[in-house]
Amino acid sequence: MGKKLRVGVVGTGNIFVSAHLEPLLQHAELEVVALCDIKQEKAERIAAEHHIPFVYADYREMLAEQELDIVDICTPNLLHSEVAVAALQAGAHVFCEKPDAVSPEEAQRMADAAVEAGKHLMVMRNNRFSPQAQFLKRYIEEGHAGEIYTGRCGWLRRRGIPGKGGWFTTKELSGGGPLIDLGVHFIDLAIWLMGNPRPVAVSGATYTKFANNELTDSIHSSFGEKQENGTFDVEDLATGFIRFDNGATLQLEFSWASNVGEEMNFVELRGTKAGASIKKGELGVFTETAGQLTDLVPVFKGNQGHGNHGKHLYHFVDCIQGRATPINTPAQGVDMIKILSAIYESAAAGKEIRL
Repeated sequence: MGKKLRVGVVGTGNIFVSAHLEPLLQHAELEVVALCDIKQEKAERIAAEHHIPFVYADYREMLAEQELDIVDICTPNLLHSEVAVAALQAGAHVFCEKPDAVSPEEAQRMADAAVEAGKHLMVMRNNRFSPQAQFLKRYIEEGHAGEIYTGRCGWLRRRGIPGKGGWFTTKELSGGGPLIDLGVHFIDLAIWLMGNPRPVAVSGATYTKFANNELTDSIHSSFGEKQENGTFDVEDLATGFIRFDNGATLQLEFSWASNVGEEMNFVELRGTKAGASIKKGELGVFTETAGQLTDLVPVFKGNQGHGNHGKHLYHFVDCIQGRATPINTPAQGVDMIKILSAIYESAAAGKEIRL
């Protein structure tokens, strides 16, 4: 094995600690050499615990002082494009937490910077790496589902607002509420399973009904840092509809808070030969066999390693090392942010938006 790839991290909050840190530390080809957070003491605690030598409060200082092969970005959404462009221009490959950016223009700026630098840019799409999604992708590509012509996706929480009053609920910093926070995950998964058709039109509606509600029943409300009397100028529920260039359609619904029976995330697809759903991580396939309607429930066994986030990080390393072709591209990320931005635009204008 050759020289290890030197990794610098920007943003050391919950998503970094819970999903990025362990896979980065345990990969044999990586060496985490620097952490950066505007709350430097937080980064210092993590660095001390894991013997990471350098800590910064300003990512620009980190980029100037360290020769980094990879920069992993886990900041609030507003900073994704700013940090990514700077890191690419400094000669590093960039892995970034979702969403890609807060606007299509910023997502495109990231994509252009990666091309100009000749470096890999990849944004987290961890749900593509679940065993259920990997099986269903192959099942569809082998033709067993026929034509995928419509679907639904969503993530509904009863009471699960993250970091209420902090950056999650401040539109300037986050770009929006559950649509941009949760929608990226399952809109992406649905479109990927559908074969990446091009979106041509969207319509949507957004609602804010629980800004003053303090109840919580979701572990996900622990993400972010709550701030008393802070800002809440984003939606807590979004619904929408996407039309694609091949005639297919996708319905969507995402909420941090709404009066539903239970928290649930799902992708449902309808094909001419078979339909399928992944609900709360469980896969079902619905088809016909030997003249009878048949439900298939694949069984997945074995150790899943570092989880789907870790699998995507390791895939990114494989791409850098020339062992794999990127499962997702910056161009797909630009399309995703175009979709989300247009849904917000449609909700404000009360009409369908053409892309």
